[in-house]
Amino acid sequence: MKIARFIDTAGSTCFGAQQPDGSMLLLEGDLYAGLKPTGKTAAVRKLLAPFVPTTILGVGLNYKRHAEESGMKAPEQPVLFVKGLNTLQNPGDAIQIPTALASTEVDYECELAVVIGKACKNVTRERALDYVLGYTCANDVSARDWQLKRGGGQWCRGKFFDTFCPLGPYLVTTDDIPNPNALIIRTVLNGAVMQDWNTNDMIFDVPALIEFLSGSTTLLPGTVILTGTPHGVGMAAKPPRWLRPGDTVTIEIEKIGALTNFVELEPKVSH
Repeated sequence: MKIARFIDTAGSTCFGAQQPDGSMLLLEGDLYAGLKPTGKTAAVRKLLAPFVPTTILGVGLNYKRHAEESGMKAPEQPVLFVKGLNTLQNPGDAIQIPTALASTEVDYECELAVVIGKACKNVTRERALDYVLGYTCANDVSARDWQLKRGGGQWCRGKFFDTFCPLGPYLVTTDDIPNPNALIIRTVLNGAVMQDWNTNDMIFDVPALIEFLSGSTTLLPGTVILTGTPHGVGMAAKPPRWLRPGDTVTIEIEKIGALTNFVELEPKVSH
């Protein structure tokens, strides 16, 4: 099932099931306890990120070709970083290039996002997929200057800016994606294909990531695992291709759909 979260024409936030004919079947209930069809269709005014995460866990250098293009040795264990809930962005809304804490090296990263559906701890790889609710597209937007040069040796500063984690357009349940490591994944920037590969190139596949990340650690329902990006990032282009105001970037993943955002400068506001 393709689950959407959206604002309807009355201004209410709803869940719906995207139908093959493009209509939206209204769902009721709880995302983690179970959503049920109401038999009613709904009019969508604005599409939102398909859920609000409880935690966003990122995994770096998890595709063989991407590690090679980055000039880094493939890791012996998954490389973990975190993104704040402030980074969440909806489909169709802006990725904002930081201006107050300025960055001139903002990059795109197409990623398969795994969504945990029930609490798990110390899970074996054989049972790992039993704890997955579904999958969605993610753009792990990264300010490379803050990630690699100005972040004090930690990646989080370059990953933690507002709008740096668009998710969507749908959360696709596991019955529609039995094998998450056999999906075509792409980034399209202003109509040009920049990344085009397959999730079978992961160094640590999805079950291995869940086993590792749940080790001595409870993963709560709503935990998002960003599983890494394939080769073709802007940082590796010659010359580098950083995101610029006016760009449109789309993340496409087979069986899930296309997540599109435009790029603008961060507005100069203070609170």
